Amino acid sequence: MKLPLVITLVAPDRTGLVESVAQAVASHGGNWLESRMCRLGGEFAGILRIEIPAERKTELLAALQTLPGLNFVVQPARAAEPAAPARQLRLEIVGSDRPGIVREITRALTRANVNVEEFSSERISAPMSGEELFKAAARLQLPEACDVAGLKRDLETIAADLLVDVSIAEVPGA
Repeated sequence: MKLPLVITLVAPDRTGLVESVAQAVASHGGNWLESRMCRLGGEFAGILRIEIPAERKTELLAALQTLPGLNFVVQPARAAEPAAPARQLRLEIVGSDRPGIVREITRALTRANVNVEEFSSERISAPMSGEELFKAAARLQLPEACDVAGLKRDLETIAADLLVDVSIAEVPGA
């Protein structure tokens, strides 16, 4: 029987880390299904979903524990429910960096019952001034009854208060 697992991992960034994890999964009969991984602040962080023969789980965990500096959490993957067609938006934010941007934007999304499916952010240097800019992008799933115009107004009000630019666009084919 195949056991679906979700593994979150963090380790000091180094060449070959992903290959080491992939080797451990493959050598224990596992199949790498999907993942999201990146380098943040000198650390490498990731989340992956695999399937592995149930009887090999303990061996895989032991193998992962031998990888230098790797911290990980393993949990059963929930069975994927067939996704109902949902409206999706792409949200992009750019502006002068300051504390509270993510909190204020996500607070508005929560009030509208919007689910954040993907979120990435970074702090970058502005091309001309060298000023620190906050830049973020998110893919949002909207509930059926979402007032998109109202959500956009709410986000634009927050953006004006935070001095950031917010752009919102429908995700084609979603």
